[in-house]
Amino acid sequence: MPGMLIQTETTPNPSTLKFLPGERVMEAGTRDFASEEEAEASPLASAIFSTGGVDGVFFGRDFISVTAAPGAEWRQLKPQVLGILLDHFASGAPLVHPASAGGIAVAGDDAEFGDDPADADIVAQIRELIETRVRPAVAGDGGDIVYRGFRDGTVYLALQGACSGCPSSTMTLKHGIENLLKHYVPEVDAVEAV
Repeated sequence: MPGMLIQTETTPNPSTLKFLPGERVMEAGTRDFASEEEAEASPLASAIFSTGGVDGVFFGRDFISVTAAPGAEWRQLKPQVLGILLDHFASGAPLVHPASAGGIAVAGDDAEFGDDPADADIVAQIRELIETRVRPAVAGDGGDIVYRGFRDGTVYLALQGACSGCPSSTMTLKHGIENLLKHYVPEVDAVEAV
């Protein structure tokens, strides 16, 4: 599509930029690539890593967050990433290699911290709040937060994309999310990142 415009937005993490192609990126879930090895599953993520100045690539529903490696400058990196994204979306290439689909970890509901069946109602409330209140807010910042479990009053969450290395993410987690969950779900004592 000629003349496609990809917009960029800054995120709370100064090393991460959010690229908005103006169309759907992921049909469902999100995908986080923290290394060149992980990126091999995706032609697009591999191409972005191949610039040599990239530390992380994250696919959201309608955006791609790219984290610059220490020492890399966005001034040089941004035109390269934009070029790669334009080529990708113009070519209609698949986001991930079809063969690797089985290996895709759709960031979803693997409660690693074994929820107690007795806590089912509490867990349902926590998940609902994360879906409706927390995830839309962090998606605005180019990241995602995934529920990982609830045990002994502690909610475990995984931070992805721009959220994972961001100095303000710990604050967000500790204050914003913890206060929100405690307010609505009195059984919650603390929130921990995993």
